[in-house]
Amino acid sequence: MLTKEELVNLIFTNVDAFNDEIKQASGAIDLSETDFSGISLDGIEFVNVDLTSSSFADSHLTEVKFDGCDLTSVDFTRANLVECSFNESVLNGTDFSYSKTDYCNFSDADLAGAIFQGADLTNSDFSAAENLSACRFDEETVWPDNENLPEDFDASYSSDLSSLQDEDDYEQSDY
Repeated sequence: MLTKEELVNLIFTNVDAFNDEIKQASGAIDLSETDFSGISLDGIEFVNVDLTSSSFADSHLTEVKFDGCDLTSVDFTRANLVECSFNESVLNGTDFSYSKTDYCNFSDADLAGAIFQGADLTNSDFSAAENLSACRFDEETVWPDNENLPEDFDASYSSDLSSLQDEDDYEQSDY
């Protein structure tokens, strides 16, 4: 088995060799806390890889498989994701703020605590995603059509700040 540094080097130099290493791995591969910011990746297969706390911020990812991965607290801010799959992955606290996902698949992905503020999710499939109602989004988030969302998910945004503030915050000050 290759070291973490050798695997990361393969990602940049030989995608096919990296994918072969992942397929031959007998256990989980640890690439946690790796910085992939600002890069372009095409056809990488991160299958059953631990990418916890890694960063793909400002990256362009095409046909990347994140199937069965631990993507807890991964940073995808401002990333452009095209035809990527996140099937059966854990995305707790993963940040997709201001990202664009085109034709990505989130089947059986756990999205509890994921952040989609200002994200464009137009063509992606969340219909079989888990815990989508426990994610954060705002009025700028662009959701896919209803057939690509779970039946019980409400994509409408409402700012209910009154529940987060004390009544004292609204009292007139003497000063």
